[in-house]
Amino acid sequence: MEYRCQKRLTAIRSKKARALLVSSVLERLYPDAECSLDHENDPFRLLVMARLSAQCTDKRVNEVSRELFKRLPNPEAFAKAELGEIEELIKSCGLYRMKAKNLRDMSRELIERHGGEVPRTKEELLALSGVGIKIANLMMGDLFGDPYIVPDTHCIRITHRTKLISKPEPTVCINELSRIIPKAEQSDFCHRIVLFGRDVCSAQAPKCEYCPLATELEKENI
Repeated sequence: MEYRCQKRLTAIRSKKARALLVSSVLERLYPDAECSLDHENDPFRLLVMARLSAQCTDKRVNEVSRELFKRLPNPEAFAKAELGEIEELIKSCGLYRMKAKNLRDMSRELIERHGGEVPRTKEELLALSGVGIKIANLMMGDLFGDPYIVPDTHCIRITHRTKLISKPEPTVCINELSRIIPKAEQSDFCHRIVLFGRDVCSAQAPKCEYCPLATELEKENI
């Protein structure tokens, strides 16, 4: 399937120029884009919520987290909790057995290795149970002032559709976008593209006829 924007975008031979155009349209659409998880600028809260978000909507994670953090507000509470209790609290997020074990193991690691605090380096984050590159990059950009590309499913899908990346794979997404999206803008770009994916460029039924990116290209006669 060829999407409405694709032929026009591929006419822009430079990937950097293509990325600049996509980024500028997204910025106009979503000037105040930020993480959809209600983490309240709490590193531990975001770490937990980001793990819960795997194969689950941010809306569901936000709903589940209200009761979850009332019952288990910090690493110490998670570390002492029975797995069954954590599982019951997060069951509607899917993959709950694996996630519950990861969250308890991660909390114990935070206590044993970092005094109960969330570490501020990517290497230390990646060493925690259940934390992959997507979560580590999200944490670094949103809370620790070091933006990175976050290879969310929306980001991978849309940047591949718009020919900004060569393959729809997380590592390719990070490596190739990092070369064409300015470092300071990487977190904002990823948050905006998630919103665009939800509103317009969905996986199964993209609303190409309403696509503001395609419309902008047509206005510019590209």
